[in-house]
Formats: sequence, C-alpha cells, structure tokens
Amino acid sequence: MTDSLRQAALDYHALPSPGKLSVELTTAAETQEDLSLAYSPGVAEPVREIAKNPEAAYLYTGKSNLVAVITNGSAILGLGNLGPLASKPVMEGKSLLFKRFAGINSVDIEVDASSPEQFVQTVAAIANTFGGINLEDIKAPECFYIEEALIERCPVPVFHDDQHGTAIVTVAAMLNALEIQDKKIHAVRMVCLGAGAAATACCKLLLAAGARKEQITMLDSRGVIHSGRTDINAYKGEWARDTEMRTLDDAITGADVFLGVSGSDLLSAEQLQRMAPKPVVFACSNPNPEIKPELAHSVRSDLVLATGRSDYPNQVNNVLCFPFIFRGALDVRAARINEQMKLAAIDAIRKIAHLPVPDSVREGFGGVELTFGPGYILPKPTDPRLLPEVAAAVARAAVDSGCACLPFPEHYPLEPL
Repeated sequence: MTDSLRQAALDYHALPSPGKLSVELTTAAETQEDLSLAYSPGVAEPVREIAKNPEAAYLYTGKSNLVAVITNGSAILGLGNLGPLASKPVMEGKSLLFKRFAGINSVDIEVDASSPEQFVQTVAAIANTFGGINLEDIKAPECFYIEEALIERCPVPVFHDDQHGTAIVTVAAMLNALEIQDKKIHAVRMVCLGAGAAATACCKLLLAAGARKEQITMLDSRGVIHSGRTDINAYKGEWARDTEMRTLDDAITGADVFLGVSGSDLLSAEQLQRMAPKPVVFACSNPNPEIKPELAHSVRSDLVLATGRSDYPNQVNNVLCFPFIFRGALDVRAARINEQMKLAAIDAIRKIAHLPVPDSVREGFGGVELTFGPGYILPKPTDPRLLPEVAAAVARAAVDSGCACLPFPEHYPLEPL
C-alpha cells in the first residue's frame, strides 16, 4: 500500500469522528410525553408483553432488523491473529456494509476469549438480543466447531461469512464462468489450492450445485490431501482422495478449474499452460492473487479469470451475498440459513449478471461495457437489483424449505435502497 493510500485509509477512519458507525433514534424523544413512553413508565408495557411472549420482541424492539458481527480476531483479513481489538475496524466495516446495502442495523462485537468453548458460551449467552449472528475472521479449524456449536445453541440464524458468503459468490461466479466456457459442472476436473474455511465451504457448495467429489483435488501447504496422509484433521480428511497425485504440478495437468484460496503467486505460468483448453481460474487470495492477471492473460487467451480484487474484472466479493442473505432471513424470521437458501442466493446472483447493466452502475465504473462474458461473470456490488432479487429468493427458499417462522412478505420484492 502506498503512503498516500495508507494515510487516506487512516483519515477515513478517524475523520470527521472516529469509526464508521453511530446510533440514531427511530422515534421522537423531544417532549416529556415522548420520554415517558420511551422509558419509564411507558416502557413497562412492551416489557410485560415480551415476558408473556418472547416473540413480541420482534414487534416492540429493534431485534427484527439487527445483526451482530462477532469475532475473536484470530484471522483478520490476510493479516492473521492480531487479537479482537485490532479487528474492530473490520467488524465496523462489515456493519457499514449491512446498512449500506440492505438497510440492516448492525453491531460489532469483539470477544476476548481464551478458547473456542469460551467464545461459544459468550456468543450463545447474548445471541437472543439480535435477529441474526454473522461470524467473521475466525481461524480454521476453530471456526468450524464454533459455527456448528452456535447453530445448535442459538435461537437466531448464525452465518460464518468467511465460509458461506465466500462460497455462495464463488459458486455463482463458477457456474457463470463454466457456462461461458461451455463446460458442465458435473464433468469438469477441479483443483482447489487451499484447505481452510473458505476452501472447504466452497467445495461443499460446489457439490450441492452439481460438482462430483471424485473430480475435486484439494491441496494444503503440504500438497495434495490424499488418503495416505496422517497429518490432516477431520475437516480436511473429508477431501482426501485415493490418488497418486502429490503436488500442484501433478494435479494441475489437464484440470478444467483452478480455485485458489491460499496465497500469492502460487500458480505459475507453466502450470496454467498445462491446464485443459478453455480453463476457469479463480485466483482469490488477497491482496495478491495466486497468479497475476496480466501474466495469466499473457499465457492463455482462452481462460476466464476471477480474483478477489476490485481493480480487476470479476471480483469475487462477499458483499454480493451476505447483506441480502440476512435481509431475506430476517424478513421471514428464518430459524437458520440452510442449503436451500444458499442455493437460491447463488441462482439469483448469477442471473443478474446475464441481464443488461443499469446505466447508474456502468457510470460508476467509468462507463466501461459490462456485458455477460469472460470479463463480466458477476454483478457489481452497486447493482440495485441485488437487494430485491437476492433477498426475495432467500426469503422464498426459507419459506419453501420450512425454515421460516413468517409467510413470504406481501411487500416483496423490496425497493432498492
């Protein structure tokens, strides 16, 4: 990062007042009567109603439109385990995105927990304050246990965005990329470089979308995850293959798809050259991808390439998903975010990329042509259709799958913010 960009980032967070969030009132608080209703004695009435029926909290408090963004700071962006307090700018940023893109109020909570069990206990104890829980920046493999435990213990939806948000957007992009390359998901051979939270979630959701497990080769820092290894945990063990392949060099030859969620500059030009005709390459490591786009395009003119960066086409960006997943879940009071809801989000996101792009979005990107094809496989985050289309699809899937406590709202589709 340049010195000027670094200073601009610091100034953005410090000025005109520290941080990115504030609290605003939603009701009048000007007169003595207002105050008597907002607090004592009037506040006693909704208290009594909620005591009689806990569901009344959705009617008389902000719970129905409130999500907690919670972390222990053990895997902050690409910076590592810097502790909960250092993660606060990221969590505030996530809350900003909830409000900006889906009108959802959000509170960031940084938990200083000495163990995964203590973290689970802390979050479970406060979960009912909120309409949903978004877990963020928690290292693997702890994140798997934490999410599974909280889903079982919390009465509201729990969603680890680093896993499932990444997976939803990745699979939406992958299906569109394969369509452009005239390949079918059940027939392609995939290489996944990375075996952490994002990688395993992406591969699981790819299976739900039609991929075949025997066609996926996953690698960690020690090479191919194969059935002969004794140094892998249970989460990696799910992906162990009975194969003679041991290295990325072995796996990449003839592969149709490369999915990188690992580290920078790990896919060489020579390895890319040995992939199958019309390859799909997702080099999603941030801030530096597994292969530089300029190098990839100089080696192969027949590829579809995506990265995690906003300064290249086809950014795989979680903001295309998580605000709208929660919007749909909150609006039908879903008990959890299930696979049907994730698949519905995938379908809605990928369909938007097929449609003509609104002028307002195109103008925001310098007026460049955005037409479904190798350089445009995902909608842009500012596309106003994401909120109504994705949220409605998620809400409908929650109702249809029996996961919702409320019927599909009559007011859908929502008006864009």
